[in-house]
Amino acid sequence: MPNESSRLGSVCVYCGSSNTVEPSYLTDAHAIGESFAKAGLKLVYGGGGVGLMGAAARGAHEAGGAVLGVIPSFLRGREQPFDDVETVVVETMHERKMLMFERSDAFVVLPGGIGTLEEIVELLSWRRLDLHQKPIVFHNPGGFWDPFFALIRHTVDLGLTPPSLLDAWRAVEKAEDVTPALLSWNQEIDVAGAPATLRQLT
Repeated sequence: MPNESSRLGSVCVYCGSSNTVEPSYLTDAHAIGESFAKAGLKLVYGGGGVGLMGAAARGAHEAGGAVLGVIPSFLRGREQPFDDVETVVVETMHERKMLMFERSDAFVVLPGGIGTLEEIVELLSWRRLDLHQKPIVFHNPGGFWDPFFALIRHTVDLGLTPPSLLDAWRAVEKAEDVTPALLSWNQEIDVAGAPATLRQLT
């Protein structure tokens, strides 16, 4: 299915870099990367060749999709870059995150650990500050992200976070629903006529 939207051209994936995970997470990550390629979406990711990160990149690459990896130099040994795709080497984690943000029109969050949590909390914080309105979709197999969603709702219930933040993301359980959720959300943005400036960090 070709990408029918002029807005959505690239998708950043946040996910774990560990191979010692539930095998279905790796299978799903590969399928999600493949689905991006089939939809004409470029995959932007953390540059590693291991874990869900590597599986997503291989899925996109093997399906003929464009892939951009961004990795700090000090992680090249630990995360084993996937050299078959375009990779940019930066010096710091801050540079990595900013470049990934700037090169992406939307975000997909797969299962991950503390590093993934750091990335998504920052992304939601920027959304809270109206620095962007880029779509965010969580792949939530077996309710993986439910405790995180409950924590955010807890802060809303206590008046620490505005209720509007609960509309900042969508969650789907099945890997095959991730890309359709992104494309559907993007079409809604197009119909609503959201200014492009609201989709960028300025």
